[in-house]
Amino acid sequence: MRIIENVLSDRGSKYAVSGGPAASREAAAAFLAELTRAKKFARATHNSWALLLEEDGRREGVKNDDGEAGAGAVILRMLEREGLVNHIVVVTRWYGGVKLGGDRFRHVTEAVRVYLAERG
Repeated sequence: MRIIENVLSDRGSKYAVSGGPAASREAAAAFLAELTRAKKFARATHNSWALLLEEDGRREGVKNDDGEAGAGAVILRMLEREGLVNHIVVVTRWYGGVKLGGDRFRHVTEAVRVYLAERG
């Protein structure tokens, strides 16, 4: 599991990104359970995530916005473009009291970019 904290902050909201191998929905659930064992992540406002599963040459996208409408789809599109299969990416947001509007999608995108760049 790779966790990158303090990826960015905006108007009080703070973001982190994490990820790791996950070759099934069950593995994704286990990853999320492990991540949220840390109180900091368990108390986060949103843990939006996506996973691009591949088995026998077929790909299936799995995503969860966790209340941050559209965030899972943003993450999934980036995984598809990157061709990163059987790997979960989670963008965590701690709400800072000010609505970010459409900027939240830019922040999710930037968090995933940071993760992919550090992953190599």
